[in-house]
Amino acid sequence: MSEATEIGKVGWIDMTVDDAPALRDFYKAVVGYESEDINMGDYSDYVMKTPAGEGVSGICHARGSNADLPAGWLIYIIVADAAQSAEACEAEGGEVLVGPRSLAGGQFCVIRDPAGAVAGLYQPKQD
Repeated sequence: MSEATEIGKVGWIDMTVDDAPALRDFYKAVVGYESEDINMGDYSDYVMKTPAGEGVSGICHARGSNADLPAGWLIYIIVADAAQSAEACEAEGGEVLVGPRSLAGGQFCVIRDPAGAVAGLYQPKQD
């Protein structure tokens, strides 16, 4: 997850797929990304980096905590309170697909809006 903390900004983008190594290699070849393995226990997900070393996105396996996420790029929008945003989502006709739960020191959830679009909401770690 990036260091972005401003409410409303996109803080991270990642993709969850069945064959993460193949997509990692695809984007390395097509975009010129480098990658860094992130240990997930019995497998690794990947942080995709610019040639200068800046982490810009993730490519994740569709297993473990990501097993129920839809394939495709997923943005994570910074929110003040993930649980409150999840409640508001449902009150406004959306659906909470995942969470809220812990991620990178903060909390996140994945929602589907009334139009069917999916997004992650991320509450950064509170100091």
